[in-house]
Amino acid sequence: MEREGRFSQWLRRRPRSGTGSGTPAEAAALRENLLLAAAEAGFPLALAAHPSGYGCSCDRIGCPTPGRHPVSFAWSTQAGTDPEQIGRLLRNHPEANFVTATGINHDVLDVPADAGRSALESLEARGIDVGPVAESGSGRDARVLFFTATRGTPEDEDEWWPCQLDCHPETMDEHPGLRWHCRGSYVPVPPARLPAGESVGWLRGPEHPLPDPLTLLEALTDACARHVGEEPEQPAWPLGR
Repeated sequence: MEREGRFSQWLRRRPRSGTGSGTPAEAAALRENLLLAAAEAGFPLALAAHPSGYGCSCDRIGCPTPGRHPVSFAWSTQAGTDPEQIGRLLRNHPEANFVTATGINHDVLDVPADAGRSALESLEARGIDVGPVAESGSGRDARVLFFTATRGTPEDEDEWWPCQLDCHPETMDEHPGLRWHCRGSYVPVPPARLPAGESVGWLRGPEHPLPDPLTLLEALTDACARHVGEEPEQPAWPLGR
């Protein structure tokens, strides 16, 4: 309960930009607190690119997902929850964003923002424990991310439950509605800065227990069916590097 109270205070102090407003020292402290809270919740974190002007800090010309992808091809093995490691990365890369690797301790159900907000309202009205929820960007490109328990990584691959919703960074465009991030995928973790002043921030923080993804799936797919067809197909993210 102590952590939940402290995290709630951080969220009340966080502006919509997700990066803090006050002095640079206060913004850095708030950012560190938010990332450490995510790590404490068991979300494996890896260093990611950050916006540079209207582009990306990476060396890829015309990067299609600026500020939303890991900086290393070894991100899946580098991702971790050690607070000392995260602190070192923050000190050495003060502008960097972070991603969280899915399919290890959690999965993410990723939907267009209108569908996500509608589903979140419906689920909460029905008293369903939704768990952590983040929002990325704004306007037509916005997405809502529902953090759930993972289906796991069984030693016997025959026990793996294949699903056409499984989403990998290189196959995002195959799932313009609901994307299920599990093994081999990642999402930006709040607080993250995106180009043009956009951000990734928590709607419900990581102090909330992770729900079973199947308890959310019906509401999310129904919401996507109502909302996705109303807008032109959106560009997919993140893409592989």
